[in-house]
Amino acid sequence: RVSPMSEISRRTVVAGFGAFAVAGCQAVPEVPVTPTISPQVMAMYGPRPEERFPIPAVDLSKIEPEFYRREVLDPTGGRPGTIVVDTASRYLYLVREDGRALRYGIGVGRAGFSWSGTAIIRRKQEWPTWTPPAEMIARDPDLEPYREGMEPSLSNPLGARALYLYQNGRDTLYRLHGTQEAYSIGRAVSSGCVRLINQDVIDLYDRVPVGTRVVVLPPDDQPAA
Repeated sequence: RVSPMSEISRRTVVAGFGAFAVAGCQAVPEVPVTPTISPQVMAMYGPRPEERFPIPAVDLSKIEPEFYRREVLDPTGGRPGTIVVDTASRYLYLVREDGRALRYGIGVGRAGFSWSGTAIIRRKQEWPTWTPPAEMIARDPDLEPYREGMEPSLSNPLGARALYLYQNGRDTLYRLHGTQEAYSIGRAVSSGCVRLINQDVIDLYDRVPVGTRVVVLPPDDQPAA
């Protein structure tokens, strides 16, 4: 005969084992892993309060780390001082000496708006005015107020700097320019221009003079111009 106390003890053990078994079968919640960002990268994309329009720090969660500015082995074979825009890979290279290059992540023209070819930087501008072309206004009548130009600001589509591309002495209407839209880096979203995050376009602007040769490679599915 089993005593009442022994029966209670047995039930307690069985109940405890059952609870343990159920708990053991449940999935352990995963703790999100936050990527570690180096102090150098944080400083590189930190705020720029000294600018005419103070630039806030970049939200690096919106940019894939592969598109952070860095020095790499030059894959282009270009002459030092040349800018090579690899549209397909979403990278801009500033070719340096000794087989090296500075690589910047970029946003490029969406389907039907991309441009390729060889050009020269004939003009540079800090905090440029943006004047949308007539055909752009025709596509988007909301841009009509800016037909004569949009004043510089953080919301100006050209951002903090613009480098103007000329071909055979004529303005191509394409630019290398800044943007506050970090999410667009690494994507095909623009109307043909090449965009860099503002901190990157300032760095590039300070490194290249007027007269710099720019080679814009076509997407994989488009022949060179």
